[in-house]
Amino acid sequence: MSDQITKALLEHNRPVPRYTSYPTAPHFTEKVDAEVAAMWLTETDPDKPLSLYFHIPFCKQLCWYCGCNTKATLKYEPVSQYLEYLKKEVSLVAQTMAGERHVNHIHFGGGSPSYIRADDFTDFMSHVHGLFKVSPEAEIAIEIDPRELTEDKIKAYKNAGVTRASLGVQDFHEDVQAAINRVQPLHHVYDGVKMLRKHGIAQINMDLLYGLPHQTGESVSRNIDIAAGLAPQRISLFGYAHVPWMKKHMRLIAVDFLPTSEERIAQFEIAQTTLRKKGYVQVGLDHFVRPDDPMAIALEQQSLKRNFQGYSTDTAPSLIGFGSSSISALHQGYYQNTTSVRDYSAALDSKKLPVIKGVALTEDDRIRRALIEHLMCYMRIDLGEFCTQHGINPERFAPALQQLAPLKKAGLVEIDDLLISTMPGAAQAVRLVCAAFDTYLEPQKGKHSQVA
Repeated sequence: MSDQITKALLEHNRPVPRYTSYPTAPHFTEKVDAEVAAMWLTETDPDKPLSLYFHIPFCKQLCWYCGCNTKATLKYEPVSQYLEYLKKEVSLVAQTMAGERHVNHIHFGGGSPSYIRADDFTDFMSHVHGLFKVSPEAEIAIEIDPRELTEDKIKAYKNAGVTRASLGVQDFHEDVQAAINRVQPLHHVYDGVKMLRKHGIAQINMDLLYGLPHQTGESVSRNIDIAAGLAPQRISLFGYAHVPWMKKHMRLIAVDFLPTSEERIAQFEIAQTTLRKKGYVQVGLDHFVRPDDPMAIALEQQSLKRNFQGYSTDTAPSLIGFGSSSISALHQGYYQNTTSVRDYSAALDSKKLPVIKGVALTEDDRIRRALIEHLMCYMRIDLGEFCTQHGINPERFAPALQQLAPLKKAGLVEIDDLLISTMPGAAQAVRLVCAAFDTYLEPQKGKHSQVA
């Protein structure tokens, strides 16, 4: 990365969304409630497949870097009780939709889905299979804390059809792990990968973070070396977002040891370069995959998608989220469940969907959602071609092009007529480009993470 690009990123560094949806979650309102969500569910096309997301909001120990909706508990009883309510929600949604509904993608996120005991996972998946027609070719993915893996759990995953395991690694160095309250010796990751492959779950992802306390360019590069040595199909490289005003536990992280914005940019560049040298293909902003991976193929064929789990090959037009805080994405709009497990349970006891807020999409929202998703996936867009495809006048985006002028002047973006591209080495700038097309966005400290 050139000094000019680094300087420009620092000058234009500001909080903007990660754009896993549009409009983004801060713009959801209570106008979308359980009744609206139920109506939307009944209107989904029964001939089109669904994608299901299950949120497990529990961990044995809270990691201080975590931005997820989760809580720590050493007692398993709250987890087992929650799973009973999760089954109630699955039943209620299936009843609301009616008819046989086909599923081609399932994702377990958290929290720590791997906290679930083997027999409980088997029981829950049997419940899902009893209410939805899950395709034999469906991708079923689960996020895993390597410290919790056992052979019994992996056998349960395999028997339930799990095809992909995503291991939360973050960093391999003891000083960094101690600073974020996630001490995780390498052997946990190594043994976990070995056991998963032994039982036929060969699609393995690893999540790594940069921008953590005590990290350096050298240590981030070493993380890549170790991770790549275990040969995962995908490596996700996320920048740690320090937002203690939103997540109070982040106050436990010593800010004096956090890298500067300039150091974060350098860490990303080092990791990016190292991953490419090891044969990984960069997909979008933060995913790196093997050349034969379905995500690399989707990138080449321009069928890549972006949702709340990040980049995806999932083409289902409707994503239904289950569990506290989960978000559903339908043609009509988005709706989110309550983040309170207590309120979540109470709603289901009353046989009501536990929906707390959402947003109905306008036609302009759908157009901008498609545009922003394309930018996030491919780092460029032919605005003229896009407008022709959607039957709209490019003048609609004149204000956005004006907002992009400073980024073009800074050398972060190239604009050739209506062809917009982030410059080589300036991948992080894509979120700034997307923000120019975001009609909801207002500069508000604390709502989003910094670009750099």
